[in-house]
Amino acid sequence: VQLQASGGGLVQAGGSLRLSCAASGRTVSSYTMGWFRQALGKEREFVAAISRSGGNTYYADSVKGRFTISRDNAKNTVFLQMNSLKPEDTAVYYCAASYRSITAALPDYDYWGQGTQVTVSS
Repeated sequence: VQLQASGGGLVQAGGSLRLSCAASGRTVSSYTMGWFRQALGKEREFVAAISRSGGNTYYADSVKGRFTISRDNAKNTVFLQMNSLKPEDTAVYYCAASYRSITAALPDYDYWGQGTQVTVSS
């Protein structure tokens, strides 16, 4: 499966962005989907994940209550709605697909898209 993330940009603190991850080559419903991010000089970290059906979601504590992951299997797309953005959310955001059940572990993800930059100004 090929993954294409989009929707990043520059936003002021407190603002919102919606990231999209479009899949091609295979239906996204076959995979657990996740979002990760990597800030400059830091390791890539887990943000959110969603099960194949969309019935289960899992979030990093740092984004819980502010970010929402969702999926539209009919459109082969996964979304990350980001509200109440903070400067510390600034990073390159990546979507990824896993054959495993819902997981936050980076090594469990088998396919990665290119990143999309999110910059939050204070």
